Amino acid sequence: MLKARLGALAATVASIPITLLGLALVTFFIGRVVPIDPVLAVVGDRAPADVVERARIELGLDQPLYVQFGRYLGDILTGNLGRSVMTSNSVWEDITRFFPATFELATLAILVAAILGIGLGVLAATRQGSWVDQAVRVFCLAGHSLPVFVLALISLLVFYAWLGWLPGPGRQGIIYQDMVETRTGLLTLDAALAGDWPAFWDAVAHLIQPAGVLAFFSLAYIARMTRAFMLAELRSEYVTTARAKGLSRSRIVWRHAFRNTAVPLVTVIFLTYAGLLEGAVLTETIFAWPGLGQYLTVSLLNADMNAVLGATLVVGLIYVALNLLADLLYRLMDPRTR
Repeated sequence: MLKARLGALAATVASIPITLLGLALVTFFIGRVVPIDPVLAVVGDRAPADVVERARIELGLDQPLYVQFGRYLGDILTGNLGRSVMTSNSVWEDITRFFPATFELATLAILVAAILGIGLGVLAATRQGSWVDQAVRVFCLAGHSLPVFVLALISLLVFYAWLGWLPGPGRQGIIYQDMVETRTGLLTLDAALAGDWPAFWDAVAHLIQPAGVLAFFSLAYIARMTRAFMLAELRSEYVTTARAKGLSRSRIVWRHAFRNTAVPLVTVIFLTYAGLLEGAVLTETIFAWPGLGQYLTVSLLNADMNAVLGATLVVGLIYVALNLLADLLYRLMDPRTR
């Protein structure tokens, strides 16, 4: 038993550098196959030929691909993701400045999506075939069918333009901009730490719409998966045995069925969270949210390949890290893997 567990752990640990190497290889070749010349992005498309050639040599792009890849790996290992043409800052500095906004948005969205999605999924499964089940299924279908940008535009039209209940695009109102000292990069937390409660509630108000759109899209998937997992558990023989023993409905649902359902749900929620952390491009663009998704979009439109590849690499690292964490939690929660 111990030998099997150690073997599984060793296999998981060994897969990490292989995955990261593959990720670096993919991002490297993306930068080489896209029809954008990184040299021209630096010096401009009207630069003389000798300037272009000199810049190509300085960037090491005249070297064979294996040499370029070796330098690329070395830069990654030292935390050097290059310099952004668009901002003139190091890409790592830009990412650390833009990522907290995405983290704040994604974290609120996944918390709301997980709580409501699990609740709706369990409710639908325990009332299979009823009008409640049908309503939840229609709700989930709408969440999957409606494009995110449509939901975002409808939200702005209704709650900002028509009703005036919530503020418009942006992360903060004009009167509060640059009024809160940046400590963590999380605007709500920084405002709370500073004791600036008007700025805190303004930041919360700006969070509601983009987080709500992402939460609606995510909870539809989580609710659908929860319902499917719960239905499979409720049809199991151990549930039939528990009913025959006279256990209460709530104990059967939450103590037995949901306990087994929670194990695969961990993976679903973590991977959904990873998808939100990569930067919800359309949502951040529509709501003018200064996060990683908007940074990626603007960088791509400006042919800033250092920024695009650096941000893509960070997104991949987030996926790998959260996938590994989900796998570890899966092993801890499921006694069959011990």
